Amino acid sequence: MLSLDDNQRSYMSGLETLLNLDGEIFPMDNGYWVKFEVKRVDISSAIPHGIRYSLTLHDKTNQRILGFDNAHSYKPRNAKYGAKKETWDHIHKRMDTFPYEFDSANQLMEDFWQASESLMGQ
Repeated sequence: MLSLDDNQRSYMSGLETLLNLDGEIFPMDNGYWVKFEVKRVDISSAIPHGIRYSLTLHDKTNQRILGFDNAHSYKPRNAKYGAKKETWDHIHKRMDTFPYEFDSANQLMEDFWQASESLMGQ
């Protein structure tokens, strides 16, 4: 009989929590709001964790000021000779885009909320 160790259980629990947030919109302080879009997809080299996600923070004018997503490929602007990153995970912060290393759904949610709180505090 197969059994999951604690790390596997935590990973699966975090993944299910994230998937259950699909379509949720959370009003925040000072007119900010957060939206979660999360879908299970086939595993691929671009999406090795099997979820397509977009976690976004918007200001009171409805402008996205922060986004963690994997909706498209990403190539750093300053990489002269580099190829596109194979995985599509990245962060949009205002007008800039940065790579993001997806570790787990739990870590993604923690990183997103920390970055959101930091921006809302500015």
